Amino acid sequence: MVHVLSSRTLLRPTDPERSRTFYGERLGLSVYREFGTGPERGTVYFLGGGFLEVSGRSGTPASPAVQLWLQVEDVTAAAGELRARGVEIVRPPVREPWGLIEMWITDPDGVRIVLVEIPADHPLRYRPGV
Repeated sequence: MVHVLSSRTLLRPTDPERSRTFYGERLGLSVYREFGTGPERGTVYFLGGGFLEVSGRSGTPASPAVQLWLQVEDVTAAAGELRARGVEIVRPPVREPWGLIEMWITDPDGVRIVLVEIPADHPLRYRPGV
């Protein structure tokens, strides 16, 4: 078995500066580290229990199959904050049939970002023996 010490999701945006502005300023992610120089330098953001690296450049946007799932404490409050920062809400918060409250936004290359609130009564909050 491979012992994984750390992990991150890598995005190669079509316009790295535009994506750094989106993730750092509009979405408000904190920077974990930066590396390299120039327009294609890398920026790694904290992403809850993982990391998101925006680095390099791609000639085409990521596949629609690529999505980010971000758990937040209060998705309605997050919607208000994001709107105030100029982020378009693609789909407002909705309680899904599976019980999670989800809202959708996209990054500048169209990568879908699902912001998720886990209600207090949802089974994902249940921890046996705790």
